[in-house]
Amino acid sequence: MPVFDSRSFQDHEQVVFCSDAATGLKAIVAVHSTACGPAGGGIRFWDYAAAHRNNAPSDVAETRGEQDAVYDVLRLSRGMSYKNAMAGLRLGGGKSVIIGNPKEIGTPDLMRAFGRFVDRLSGSYYAAEDVGTSPAMLAAMAEETNYVSGLDDGEFATGDPSPHTALGVFVGIQSAVKHRLQKTDLSGVHVAVQGVGHVGIYLVEYLLNAGAKVTITDIVASNIEAAKAKGDVTVVEPAAIHAVDCDVFAPCALGGGLNPTTIPDIKATVIAGAANNQLEHEGVQDEDLRQRGILYAPDYVINAGGIISVEAEVHREKVSDADREAKVRRIGDTLTRVFEASDRESRPTGTIANEMAEDIIAKAAAKKA
Repeated sequence: MPVFDSRSFQDHEQVVFCSDAATGLKAIVAVHSTACGPAGGGIRFWDYAAAHRNNAPSDVAETRGEQDAVYDVLRLSRGMSYKNAMAGLRLGGGKSVIIGNPKEIGTPDLMRAFGRFVDRLSGSYYAAEDVGTSPAMLAAMAEETNYVSGLDDGEFATGDPSPHTALGVFVGIQSAVKHRLQKTDLSGVHVAVQGVGHVGIYLVEYLLNAGAKVTITDIVASNIEAAKAKGDVTVVEPAAIHAVDCDVFAPCALGGGLNPTTIPDIKATVIAGAANNQLEHEGVQDEDLRQRGILYAPDYVINAGGIISVEAEVHREKVSDADREAKVRRIGDTLTRVFEASDRESRPTGTIANEMAEDIIAKAAAKKA
């Protein structure tokens, strides 16, 4: 299983493989950088082999799935370094993945086993919620380690970060719409939301309250029903959402959705959503979007609300909800700086944001040296 040769490996400080036969745990923890502080990032619980089972023998599907998991955790952890740096947090970047279907194997015992592995890292990595995990799963981990954030209970608990992630995306959409469409509010702005799970459902509510026209999709029927209960939304099939004739396309599902197949069909003039790693290839797809006149909000900048909300928990500090919300709302200002620099330099927003983040990390590392 390649690590150092992976195209998503970029000078990661530590990559740890975890296995527990008793619970069936197979997991990977990747610490990209601790220059700005302990690495913070969520736990993605995903059946990576599922995408390969229809066209490969089971053993081949499992191997390919594990390779996908390595690629994912490396790219996600680097994205967390950039995200935390751009948000001005005292956190480095890390991420973990647990391989398998959380509905089948995501037991408290498995999460406690993973908690013991995280505890061995002695605080270089703080885990949080992500796709496939929940506050209840984190609570099970917390029985074995203190290096967990986003808990519902405890002296410094900050709870589910999803609402703050959604707020940051909403503020980011406002910033992007103002920059590209010269509109100071979202009344009548048509937003197509891809994925209405933990984050997407809160985003839909923010958009509807702001007077936006909202189109949605999801692969989970109960998520669709929950979104419909929020107000007047239009539902389309998952394969059609990126091609909706709208103002803003908001990817809030898994990554890689902006690629050579989908980009030619996109009719939106703004892409701003919560999904991580939206670009299949950085520096390629974001330039394609720029050339087509589409304003792309770099994913790790716009979706930083969740990690902003739990930073104080990592550092064992009490921060008011108002102060946390104020920090999340600064995401709009950060994006505006990225958009303006992109316009000045005629370069893609993703490249601009990467360079800003790398400069922040390099300066922090030099101070520690």
